[in-house]
Amino acid sequence: MDLFLMTLTTGVMVGGIYALGALGWVLIYKCSGVLNLAMGELTLIGAYVSLSFYSMGVPFILSLLFSLIIGFVLGILTERVFLDRLIGEPVLTVIMVTVGLSFFFKGCVELIWGTDTRVFTPPVFSIEPIRFGTLIIGKVYLWSFIAAIILLIIFVSFFKYTRWGLAMQATADDEMAALSLGVSARFVYATAWSIAFMAAGVGGTLLGNINGLNISVGFLSLLVLPAVVLGGLNSVPGAIVGGIVIGILQNFCGAYLDRYFPGGVKEIAPFVFMAVFLLFKPYGIWGWERIERV
Repeated sequence: MDLFLMTLTTGVMVGGIYALGALGWVLIYKCSGVLNLAMGELTLIGAYVSLSFYSMGVPFILSLLFSLIIGFVLGILTERVFLDRLIGEPVLTVIMVTVGLSFFFKGCVELIWGTDTRVFTPPVFSIEPIRFGTLIIGKVYLWSFIAAIILLIIFVSFFKYTRWGLAMQATADDEMAALSLGVSARFVYATAWSIAFMAAGVGGTLLGNINGLNISVGFLSLLVLPAVVLGGLNSVPGAIVGGIVIGILQNFCGAYLDRYFPGGVKEIAPFVFMAVFLLFKPYGIWGWERIERV
């Protein structure tokens, strides 16, 4: 029972971080209908920027804040330089551009920061765990989860209660109708990429505090894809629930199945789950079901 509770708790907390990455996928898809295949590299860039500031002696909270500001600026630049001329073009064209951006950003990260594993020194979170009876929780997991939930609440409120958030949803639903009502598609897309940069960067920073930071952190963002599919590609609440479910699933598989099937069951399980889930719910739990009549 102790193992079960620890595995469940850790899964929920790691899932909260996955939910941040899932939010970045959802933001881009909600406003443009495009799967951003460069999300892993956005995660890397934000994490390395935070680490760079922290290594210069800047407090962690300020380092994270500077990372958010730089992510916002980079999001606008990315949209203006690479994607602005693709408004109204076929979705497949934009997706292929995001593939190119993935390789471009990865090359930039390797050029600037290298490929060796780097850690936050001194450690941001104390290694002394928090104990609740027999339940032991690492402080890095607890505070990362709290930070992730706070940011998720902020982003959900942005979409639900602000004019910009409603404009982004309107553009995703019908771009031409939104344009006819005076909504700027350029502004919407730039804002979406900026928020995606920020969300992914925070998620990468928190993951870097748990496992250390290297180029492989970018591949961890692929674990977010099953979470996005589970919740629905255009659902912000779905991204939260999907991230937590995938975090729990991954941790339970690692705790109970790795001993019988050594060799990476923990990493494979989310994708197996995604494949099976799509057979029954191809739009996800809260995804929009589009019906086209001809």
